[in-house]
Amino acid sequence: MTINIIAEEFSVCKVTDYEGVNLSSPYIFIGSTDEEKSLVCPIRLVPDNTIERDDGWKAFRIEGILDISLIGVLATISKVLADGGIGIFAISTFNTDYILTKSKNFERAIGLLQSAGYSVK
Repeated sequence: MTINIIAEEFSVCKVTDYEGVNLSSPYIFIGSTDEEKSLVCPIRLVPDNTIERDDGWKAFRIEGILDISLIGVLATISKVLADGGIGIFAISTFNTDYILTKSKNFERAIGLLQSAGYSVK
């Protein structure tokens, strides 16, 4: 399986609403519940209406389109990183999974995944 590194630095945010978010920009992930509105986006795109934010995340995605019925893809990657003491923030879309780690851990995370047999682009 191949991992594609995304050349952006991300912020994980809580926002009042999505009015200031350009949903056409690449790498905009939103989540809305009865308790909060969350946003993950490149740091350069964090909107003014952000209530809380945690900057300094780097990301990679699983290459290709994953069948939605596949089991264990995210679990296997997260176990490799957890065993290495690296926490993750995972986002799944219809096609694939995105994994974020804190920037300070990113190179080590990539090294662990390569040691586990993943190819990295």
